[in-house]
Amino acid sequence: MKVTSWNVNSLTARLPHVLEWLAANPVDVLCLQELKLTDDKFPLQALADAGYPHCAVFGQKTYNGVAIISRTPLREVVRNIEGFEDEQSRVIAATVDHPQHGALRVINGYFVNGQEPGSEKFSYKMQWLQGLQAYVASQLQHHPRLVLLGDFNIAPEDRDSYDPVGLADTIHHTQEERAHFQALLALGLVDGFRLFEHPEKTFSWWDYRMLGFQKNRGLRIDHILVSEALRPAVTACAVDRTPRKWKQPSDHAPVTVDL
Repeated sequence: MKVTSWNVNSLTARLPHVLEWLAANPVDVLCLQELKLTDDKFPLQALADAGYPHCAVFGQKTYNGVAIISRTPLREVVRNIEGFEDEQSRVIAATVDHPQHGALRVINGYFVNGQEPGSEKFSYKMQWLQGLQAYVASQLQHHPRLVLLGDFNIAPEDRDSYDPVGLADTIHHTQEERAHFQALLALGLVDGFRLFEHPEKTFSWWDYRMLGFQKNRGLRIDHILVSEALRPAVTACAVDRTPRKWKQPSDHAPVTVDL
């Protein structure tokens, strides 16, 4: 069973990329972030035609928006963080029923960026992460087979940044953000990517400016965390840089875990 996370930075602009990638990589579940469209604009028919008739969508005009796209049925869909009031469309959860592998709880999040330490948006990020932590803890009690994935907007370690010294204590790199990432792991989750050896400077996001991708000036901020119950089932977890090379790409690359 393959589950993928991908910040597409506008599904309207990137739908052809999504369909092309799915044709070459027929994963079971695709979780998208930054849809930047309302639910009524979501391309349900195009995805159904591609073999993904089951979609849970939580859109928002111009900003944010998340979706879970699946080959098999979805149930128990929850939008946003239970117990945390938020006007932004950032989190969607659903249980995926797979005929061979059973039920899998998937929480897909477009985490708050935070702008810069000390700002109001950074304070919102800290509160949001605290709310998420409580929500995930509750979900784990009911769903031991759980995956938390998405664009975390956190580089959890120095090796997840192209310039950990120059960018120390800047957004995505602060100790506060990293402490929240560790707190999520402490709930009983493991970073799927770090279960395997990867080349140094393997990233999932690159700035559009200053030849960021060409020079590999990137960050690993897109993550797939799996529960301890799933850990023995993880056989691979990797970033696919291919779509980042396409014309007018998202600034993020898809990350896939194999269960």
